Formats: sequence, structure tokens, C-alpha cells
Amino acid sequence: MKLQIILLAAIMCLFGSCSDFLDLIPGDKESGGSFYQTEEQLRQAVVAAYVPLRSLADNDFFTGEGRSDNTHYDYTPANRGSAYVYRENIYDFTNEANNTYVSAVYYHCYKGISRANIAIDHLEAAAIDETVRKNLMGQAKFLRAFFYYKLVRYFGGVPLYLHEVKSAEQAFLPRATVDAVYEQIISDAKYAITNLAPPAQFPQSGEATRGSATILLADVYVTRKEYAEAEKLLKTLPDMGYDLFDNYADAFATENKNGKESLFEIQYRQGLQGGQQSNFIYKFIPRSKNTKIVTGVATDNSSLGGWNMPTQDLIADYEAGDLRKAASIAIAEGTYDASYMFTYTANTEIDDYVPTEGVEGVPYIKKYLHPHTDSNNTDDNWPIYRYAEALLFWAEAINEQPGRSADALPYLNKVRERAGLDEVTETDQARLREIILHERRVELAFENKRWHDLVRSGKAVEVMNAYGNRLKQQYSYLVEAAYRVDGHHLLYPLPFDEVEMNDLLEQNPGY
Repeated sequence: MKLQIILLAAIMCLFGSCSDFLDLIPGDKESGGSFYQTEEQLRQAVVAAYVPLRSLADNDFFTGEGRSDNTHYDYTPANRGSAYVYRENIYDFTNEANNTYVSAVYYHCYKGISRANIAIDHLEAAAIDETVRKNLMGQAKFLRAFFYYKLVRYFGGVPLYLHEVKSAEQAFLPRATVDAVYEQIISDAKYAITNLAPPAQFPQSGEATRGSATILLADVYVTRKEYAEAEKLLKTLPDMGYDLFDNYADAFATENKNGKESLFEIQYRQGLQGGQQSNFIYKFIPRSKNTKIVTGVATDNSSLGGWNMPTQDLIADYEAGDLRKAASIAIAEGTYDASYMFTYTANTEIDDYVPTEGVEGVPYIKKYLHPHTDSNNTDDNWPIYRYAEALLFWAEAINEQPGRSADALPYLNKVRERAGLDEVTETDQARLREIILHERRVELAFENKRWHDLVRSGKAVEVMNAYGNRLKQQYSYLVEAAYRVDGHHLLYPLPFDEVEMNDLLEQNPGY
């Protein structure tokens, strides 16, 4: 049969046009060679670079929040398939290089980088309005910087792709140094700050703005302990119109998406068409055959739920009277059957909660629970940067500069005031550092910040080992190897398949 196909191809080339026979692109369709010409086409190319953010968000809470002391999982011994075990392994610090959920973060970031590179390369020579070109270029470079920042913190030095890959030789690169990756992130973010405009109005369009790039670069500078540079950036944000909502819960309400507190968020839209909806709440509540008591929609989330569930360790860390606690966490009451499936009996607030006799009260993330009509089809965006975080970065950046701790207090206390808490008056640098870290934990809970905070503060090994010891006393299913955290766990392994394909790559130590 194979020989017949070859002969048929030869005959058609002999008696007809071989070039026509091999032309795989229909004449009425655009090709890569002709597509990136107009402003609309180039805008579409940039929009395409945003799309992997959604896929990234579907995995990032495992590698971010799940790796920390903020959330755990609802263990189900009835299902020991790899889809469950691999995700549990991330929480438990027992994951290996073949973990598909860690690898997914790596690949989604590179998909975004690839699309950003294609847009950037074509925008370089685009014959369009210069202001439009620079704006689109700024968005693409912001996205490339964001994806590389995610990669360098999770994996260390990674291959640095800065142009569209057009050959096998270009596809296989060695790891760049951590410093080289950061230099590129800083360069891209600076370009974006210069060439993107502040928000024209609130709510915003959802596109990256000068504010988005500013807080990204400030985040980088704080992580690299370049505090004076971070402060310079952060003090420009108020003049761009950003501010806190009066109530903490308002920052997550779907009617306030892209509002004055949002510096950047991943866009979702509910509806039956287009696949643009979110469904975080269905993942963050116990597995059940009927979720209606919590979600308002009767559906089965038994194959989806049970992840990223608040820990008692976090709950205990809220101060008395902190309004953020009830806005972030609620309690689902019910019972587990022999298959560890949950039957809901009540949905209740966490403040002053008194357990009902004969049922279990299971904390879940309330932040992403808002009215919707269809199951697994919600309107919630995912927050990446909020103005509250900018204020806490600002406080941290000032406190870390010698003799300036008192100057940091107004920014910290602005966040605490909204939470209904007393002002902090502490001016000892070391003690204030701990207070700010605690404030970040409760203000930014369930926004994938905690693991990165533990790593950059140098506390990840100490905190997670102590937390793991407490968890092992609580859960008999945790194996001895779980939560035996050392320095090599501060980075995830590069995907096994990637290292096997690319001889130029070296795996991270310990994997």
C-alpha cells in the first residue's frame, strides 16, 4: 500500500502540477507567511498569547498554593489513579520529573512565550500605526516577561527563546542562567512600562496596561531584593487611578472584574459557547454527587472537586475580627460515605462556626463563589495582581531599606484598615518583616502567592517541615517521605520528556 501511494504521487506529479498536489493550504485560507500584515491580524496574534493563561491557571494552584501551608486536598482512597496521585504528590513534596501537572505549568508557559515571540517578531517590521505597534508590542513583551517569571521561580534557569522557532536547531537550547532569564524579564517589563498606557477607565478591558507591567517589575525587584527600585515603581501606581474597594469581598465580585483594584487578572466569561468560562468553585469544594447546596446548581463534581481546600493552619492565622476570613472561607457541612463522597447538608459561614453534631464541617474557598446558572460555567476571573498586593510590596520594599521601617506603616495599615484590624505600630525591621509576611498570607490567600513568599523569604524549608509534621499527626495516609523538605524542593524538576528529548538540558538536582 505504501508503494502504491508513492507511485500515485509520482504519476500525479508527472502528468499534473506537483506543486499544486503538495499545496496543503487552501487558497481561501491565510497562511503564516501572509497573515501577520494588518493591525487586526497582529492584534489577533497578541490576543492568542493571552489564551495560555487560562490553561496555566488550571494547574498553577497545585504548584503554587497547594505546595504551601495554605491549602490541602480531600483524600480519596477509592481512586489511586495517576491523575489523583500526581496532584497529591505536589502537595506532599513527593513529585518526580514525570509529574504531568508540574509539566503542564512548564508547557503552558512556553506556549504563551511561543505565541508572544511570533507576535513580537512580526510586529518588529509591521507597517501599521506606530502607537498601535508599540502598544501591541508592549502587551506581548509583558506576557513574555510574565511567563518567564513564572518559569524562573518554579524551575530556575530555563531555555531562553526570544524568537519564533522555525527549525529543529532553534528548538533545542540549553538552559540559560537564572540571571540571564531575569535580565530578559526586566528588559521586557521595562519596554511594556514605557509603551503601555495606564488604564483609560474602570472597568478595564482586561488587556495588560502600564500598571500591569509596573507591578510585575516591582515583584521581580522585591524578589531580587532590589527594594529601592521596587519602591520607585510602586509609588507611580496611585496616579494611574488604582485603589482598594471599600470591602474586601468586592475585589472578587464578578460585577467588579477589571475594576480599580485590579492590576492584572486572567479573563473568563460564563456562557454556553466558546469555552471561555471558569469553574474554580467546583474544584475547590468536596467531591459530591450534588453540589447545589453550595453552588446553587445541582451537578456532580466527584471527578473534579476536593482540591485547594483551606487548612486549619491558615484559618488559625487570621486575627480576631479580620473581615477577610469570612469573605475568603466558608464551611460546607455534610457526611462522607464509604467511597469518601460528600453529601452536603448545609452551607454556613466560618465566623463563630459551631459544628453540628453528626456531620463534618469542611472549609472551602469562598472567594470564587458567585451566582451562576450552569454547572462548571462561572464568570469569575483569576486575580494575578491586585492593588492590595502593591501596597504590601510597597511596605516591604520600604521596610527592607535601613532605617525606614516607620515609613512602611501607612501602606501596610491601609490594607489592614479595610480588613477591620487595628493599625500596626511596630518599627523594628525584623518584627515588621514577619508582620508583612503574615499580612500577605491572609490578604492574598488562594491567589497562588504563598509558596513564592515562603521561598523568597528563606522560610520554605522550615515552615513546610513543621507544617508537614503537624499534618502527619492528623492524616494517617501521608507516607513517611511526605513533607521531608530540603533545598532541592525549592525548584520543581524540568519535565522528564523535555530532558529526554533535549541533550542540552540538565535536570535540577534531586530529581
